[in-house]
Amino acid sequence: MGTPNFAVPTLDALLTSRHQVVGVVTQPDKPRGRGQKTSDAPVKARASAAGVPVLQPTRLKDPEFLTAFQALRADLGVVAAYGKILPNVILDAPRLGMINVHASLLPRYRGAAPVHRAILAGEGETGVTIMRVVPALDAGPMLAKATRIIGPDETSETVERDLASIGATLLVDIVDRLAAGAVTETPQDDSLATYAHRLVREEGVMDWQRDARELHDQVRGLRPWPQAFTFLDGHRYIVQQAAVDVTDGSSAAPGTVIEAEGDRLIVAAGRGALRLIAVQPEGKRALTAREFLAGHRLARGARFSGPP
Repeated sequence: MGTPNFAVPTLDALLTSRHQVVGVVTQPDKPRGRGQKTSDAPVKARASAAGVPVLQPTRLKDPEFLTAFQALRADLGVVAAYGKILPNVILDAPRLGMINVHASLLPRYRGAAPVHRAILAGEGETGVTIMRVVPALDAGPMLAKATRIIGPDETSETVERDLASIGATLLVDIVDRLAAGAVTETPQDDSLATYAHRLVREEGVMDWQRDARELHDQVRGLRPWPQAFTFLDGHRYIVQQAAVDVTDGSSAAPGTVIEAEGDRLIVAAGRGALRLIAVQPEGKRALTAREFLAGHRLARGARFSGPP
């Protein structure tokens, strides 16, 4: 059971394992991309190419779907970013229950956006947990973990892609062990749990009163969506890439351009300064700082801000 790109490596790993994938459950087709054309989600496309039966229920308790799901006679269910809470009637159907590939070191960052939330918080480490699925959100006992360092400039895109691969390998190992016999299940300490709430577009607004390090984490943590953005003279600009700069920005008001020459576009933050490396004017392609400054008359003292 899965839908987006994160789940594809897990499906691929199962398809090439000694186990048989009897079916795939994925969310219904929906409009995607700029043209909003209806297209197959990544997991559906991969399953269809492999000739695996695909089920796309609108409601998980729909009688027709439940009949088809139970008819698969699965020994085990595997979940990877499916995107919906599973009811007991689904959890109880496979003989060995359901296990999940979750992109965090549980019990930290339960919920919908664990990788993004970890980077937004400035974490230096993350990982993957294979856990048993229970009715409570990401609260089931843990079967295995793998740890991964988060580089200081890495984006959510990069880290999530890597965790998908790590999780797929770990998942197949656990499936092998479940097939051979019992696997130790370790309960989570609920007192240590944090929640990675779903991202919303408003989180992309850059508040220049914040520390430069926090703004840098916002830029890399909100890739590929909703992305960090700021405003200048009523126009919205997406900051695609940034870095904490050594320049002392304390003498200027937060959001003020303190250097705008060559490839150096430096903006004062609440503490420190942020170097804008790639900026995308709304509706246009991303520009390097040098390209941006060549096409925009931006002098020292100009000021980026929140929504106009």
